[in-house]
Amino acid sequence: MKYIGSKDRIAKHLMPIILKDRKPNQCYVEPFVGGANMINKIKGNRIGSDSNEYLIALLNELQKGWEPIKEVTKDLFNDVRNNPDNYEKHIVAYIEILFTFGATWGRGFVGNVNDKVCKGRDRIGEGYRNALKTQKEIYGIKFIHSNYQDLEIPSNSIIYCDPPYEGTTKYKDDFNHLDFWEWCRIKTKEGHKVFISEYNAPKDFKCLFELEQKTPISKTSKTKEIKIERLYSYCG
Repeated sequence: MKYIGSKDRIAKHLMPIILKDRKPNQCYVEPFVGGANMINKIKGNRIGSDSNEYLIALLNELQKGWEPIKEVTKDLFNDVRNNPDNYEKHIVAYIEILFTFGATWGRGFVGNVNDKVCKGRDRIGEGYRNALKTQKEIYGIKFIHSNYQDLEIPSNSIIYCDPPYEGTTKYKDDFNHLDFWEWCRIKTKEGHKVFISEYNAPKDFKCLFELEQKTPISKTSKTKEIKIERLYSYCG
């Protein structure tokens, strides 16, 4: 599903590394599941968790067969944005994720096909079709609303973390990166295999993969800068 920070484009590079030594029935866990763009490509026992309860509500409703809203108007968008308590959580997430620029919660409406900003592009149809596509890809995944620290993880799991990157756009600005890295160390020592996507990591984490990515300098800028996407694991 369209989502900020999605790993959809590089999943093909990450998956062979993360799943290399996966054992039969070994659980695969994502504590920051986001738009489910990695976990939807993996088979077997899977748990996807996120602290965004609206997002999890949307993924669960799609999994149950909910029919996404096909005609999303600017009036509907604004009403959901201004009166979220009047709507079910999965509808709020649907509007705020699939119909905002950059799939970034709180940003502006993507616009209708005739709006100048769209330049003839059917962004509303794209969002609808994206939701339907996701619906077909997430069958069998257990989605849980939980903070990563409180998530109950089966013994000896494979854990893939795609947390809010330090110094980049994220839903909450109070994410404690020091606590997160310590949690990764603890989970590794408990017997889990832990993998983390980030631009940088503490010195006791080993880089297993890196790839140059071009990203916009700001929300409004067309100029892009090169970032190095990396995959890490704790090496002690």
